[in-house]
Amino acid sequence: MPISSRDIDKSFQNKVEEIASADFRRCMQCGQCTGMCPVVEQMDFTPRQIMHLIQFGQFERVSQARSYWTCAACHSCMVNCPRDIDIPQVMEAMRLLVLRDNEDQVHPNKLSPEQLREMPQIAFVSGFRKLTA
Repeated sequence: MPISSRDIDKSFQNKVEEIASADFRRCMQCGQCTGMCPVVEQMDFTPRQIMHLIQFGQFERVSQARSYWTCAACHSCMVNCPRDIDIPQVMEAMRLLVLRDNEDQVHPNKLSPEQLREMPQIAFVSGFRKLTA
């Protein structure tokens, strides 16, 4: 499938880089990460392919993958990466991006005064952590 510069989701790339604190753009596609991955057989995309899709800003394709859920975060890939990219952190960033869709499910300003009085504070804290971006 051809990819043009119009297809690259730069905001997705920036989010991955911000969350992971890892520069996936440095990946040179050598395949060392895939060769050392103990769970690669259970992945639909290899670590190298995930990095490649992220480099091309393909959020839709990457978000449908199960590879980052399968990742054992054993750091074998990172230890062998000639560019010292923290690939487990990139996988974690993908999990976080998929889990949060950046849409608030709870709007604090829409809660009634009765609700605010009756609900335990811990419920608010927990709900806001899970349900707001």
